[in-house]
Amino acid sequence: MLGAAEIRAIPAPTGGSRKFCDRMNAFAQKEGLPGMGYIFWRAAEDGSGMEAAGPLAKNIGPERTEAIRQQLGLGLGDAAFFLGGKPATFEKIAGKARTVIGEELGLSEKDRFAFAWIVDFPIYQKDEETGGYEFEHNPFSMPQGGMDALAGDPLDVRGFQYDLACNGYELVSGAIRNHKPEIMFKAFEIAGYGEDEVRRRFGGMVNAFTYGAPPHGGCAAGIDRIVMLLADEMNIREVIMFPMNQRAEDLMMGAPSEPSNEQLRELRLRVLPPEA
Repeated sequence: MLGAAEIRAIPAPTGGSRKFCDRMNAFAQKEGLPGMGYIFWRAAEDGSGMEAAGPLAKNIGPERTEAIRQQLGLGLGDAAFFLGGKPATFEKIAGKARTVIGEELGLSEKDRFAFAWIVDFPIYQKDEETGGYEFEHNPFSMPQGGMDALAGDPLDVRGFQYDLACNGYELVSGAIRNHKPEIMFKAFEIAGYGEDEVRRRFGGMVNAFTYGAPPHGGCAAGIDRIVMLLADEMNIREVIMFPMNQRAEDLMMGAPSEPSNEQLRELRLRVLPPEA
């Protein structure tokens, strides 16, 4: 890691061919990145054993490539892919690449449900343009450590949030709520919202908390996603009774329908024609 930049590695057992590595590099370029660095290990041409190949291997030398191989637990016929820079610019693509690598090389387990609790969500992220802080996740979660946690570096603040994922799908999401007005005001102040604006936007919640709300939290399960996994379907529309299409239309119910002028007037709404 150097400053705000990081380097991530994706091990690819059995992926040690230039053809496969070039294909994954092209995948990264198609997703909007300059590419993915890679190293693959093959039999040495002089018969002396194993050697590292690829642009990165030539650049960093045999000692470093050997250290990487041992750290990742790779061997002859394997490969490793690398992405670098600010994590926000490549993490999503790295996640896609890991999935594609696993599927193409037959490394993904298809016959079990793998669960994982996701915790310690960061509450804030830094705006690179303004230099200020903004909420990265649920702003109404209680910070771990309460008010004391808000006195330090905002990027170190973690929320009492938790998700349950299964096979890469979010099944449950929840949090312990921030129930103390003084902590809520401070949390929003860090993100650039004054107390007056918080009261204006969330007055009902603030007023309720002034009467002494107890600590509370909860979670909600996505039943349709659970059914999708149990039914071994890849698309959630296959298990929803009246699924919407890509234009958010319910073809079974014919919704949304065109509102009448009387309905629009009742709600004080006006329909504007689309811009040319």
